[in-house]
Amino acid sequence: MQFSTIRAFLVITAIMASAATAQAAQIGSVEQGLAIARERCAECHLTVKENGRSTNEKAPTFGRIANTPGMTATALRAALNTSHRTMPNLVIKDDDVDSIIAYILSLRDGQ
Repeated sequence: MQFSTIRAFLVITAIMASAATAQAAQIGSVEQGLAIARERCAECHLTVKENGRSTNEKAPTFGRIANTPGMTATALRAALNTSHRTMPNLVIKDDDVDSIIAYILSLRDGQ
């Protein structure tokens, strides 16, 4: 009897730790990311999840970026911290980068 109580406690603890880890994996604020994207990125990119094109034909939509195979937070961070010939050299604070990444990843199809 006591063994099953301990086992149940361990299972519940593992589930709670797993949920906390999943929550901690989410960095940045989706809402803040949208606000920053509207302010800093919308001049060239279509930043919302809707059909349409970016205002700059060379700038992919955020939806397209989000659904690029293999796109991860790490890949987005590298892209945002690397200058591109076709993109202005933006200086974005780390917390803001986290939020932009969270927002872009929230645009994945099926979410």
